[in-house]
Amino acid sequence: MSGGGGGRYRREGPHADKTRLNERIRVPEVRLIDENGEQLGVVKTQEALGMARSRGLDLVEVAPEAKPPVCKILDYGKLKYTKKKKEQEAKKKQVNISLKEIQLRPRIEEHDFNVKYRRMEEFLGRGNKVKVVLLFRGREMAYARAHGKEMMDRLIALTEEIAAPESHPKLEGRRMIMILVPYKAKSPVAAKKKASSPENADPAEASPAKAAKAP
Repeated sequence: MSGGGGGRYRREGPHADKTRLNERIRVPEVRLIDENGEQLGVVKTQEALGMARSRGLDLVEVAPEAKPPVCKILDYGKLKYTKKKKEQEAKKKQVNISLKEIQLRPRIEEHDFNVKYRRMEEFLGRGNKVKVVLLFRGREMAYARAHGKEMMDRLIALTEEIAAPESHPKLEGRRMIMILVPYKAKSPVAAKKKASSPENADPAEASPAKAAKAP
């Protein structure tokens, strides 16, 4: 039994387990549930504690706000272990997605464009979103919308197998902004685009022209 042992407890920090169990339950009576889930009604706390001890288990407060508090007989050590294991498993399955930013100029050299694109491809490959920011200066604003859209469309085409735009490119002041989302991030836009890609199409729905070529 994890909680028995004379009622001695260490001073706890702000993140310590504040669950009341065994001798820490100081109300005179509790509503008791046994280890099989059977409700035993309202009993004296000392009687409930004695029942838990006789079974080698703990008396754990599970609903402290109830009148009287609801307590359950269970193996608290095992409960904590199972809970921690589940949290660790859930943490492993979590995908940490961060937003990376790539800045471009409308008159960027092809070599520099390719360098930026490779970085973008690397970020997307790691499951990160990429915020593409196209910066305009001075007279460049005169053709910002047309040239900006042309460059953004080029990036969408280059990354179409691994990502999709979260929204259409938007011109905000002297910047045109677009966010690309990798398919593995499970964005609704990206998922829809991927599902409609040719490699995921149903063979039964192939076009007549393609069907005619089939042996």
